[in-house]
Amino acid sequence: MRIILLAALDEEADAFMPGGGTRLDDGWPQVRRIVHGGHRIWLATTGIGKVNITTAAARLHTLHDAELLMTVGTAGKLSAIEGDCFYLARAVQHDYGARKAESFVHYPPGAWPMGPANVTPYAAMPDPGLGLPHACITSGDAFIEDAGYARHLVAALEADVVDMETAAVAQYAEKFDLPWAGIKATTDDANHESAGDFHANLLAASRRAAEAMERLIALL
Repeated sequence: MRIILLAALDEEADAFMPGGGTRLDDGWPQVRRIVHGGHRIWLATTGIGKVNITTAAARLHTLHDAELLMTVGTAGKLSAIEGDCFYLARAVQHDYGARKAESFVHYPPGAWPMGPANVTPYAAMPDPGLGLPHACITSGDAFIEDAGYARHLVAALEADVVDMETAAVAQYAEKFDLPWAGIKATTDDANHESAGDFHANLLAASRRAAEAMERLIALL
């Protein structure tokens, strides 16, 4: 299988099969080509945010005729779900919608942002038996350091964890009828301590996610 594996940060990408594979000289994004479990993997470091990761997904999908898109790395924890490393069963964007005086109303990306709130998460491919807790991830172009907004994301979107990329990859995958999957390990609780916690826990969380992703790909 031809797999595009996307990570926003160097630390997240470098944690996956450290030192393995061959670095390609293809310009942006930085890519390491790896064979693992009989699969060909193009592991890309894309930079932070929805535009960066989706642009990278589009370029690499075109270049390598990908059959599966995957994300790996870190996230903030929103809900009371148990665990610190998750299979991303569902993904939804939290920053598309209508900013009203009294609230932010969420809609599916690309839909008219009017009328009753209506958000349907993107569903990942079935879990092949990894054994991690399943989570709903919400993504947007903002680092969440607000416990009140974190509670809103849980209540409005039934989200468990938050990042800045995965739901955009899921949207791209749906447009092209591609399966997608993701694994994220948590660094922080999306509150006023998140910036410090993120930096303190980045390397360990990146490794947890990468090891789980190595196991997941071996199961495919």
